[in-house]
Amino acid sequence: MRVTLYGKPGCHLCDDARAIVDQVCAELGVGWTEIDITTDPKLFEEYGEQIPVTFVDGRQHDFWRVDPVRLKKALTT
Repeated sequence: MRVTLYGKPGCHLCDDARAIVDQVCAELGVGWTEIDITTDPKLFEEYGEQIPVTFVDGRQHDFWRVDPVRLKKALTT
């Protein structure tokens, strides 16, 4: 999986980010996964104020909003 999305249930920004990540990754044939930060107190403490947070190839890429153009560029360069 090249993209990881950290989020939590009931987060409207996470819902928006999920849709963008899913669309971009499907278009490029790239795998992605989502991690619910509410299942891990350490992740909740680290990312609770920034979600959604996206990582590309293990490096933090974005938080709060996912820009589809920027995500696509990160996955193709």
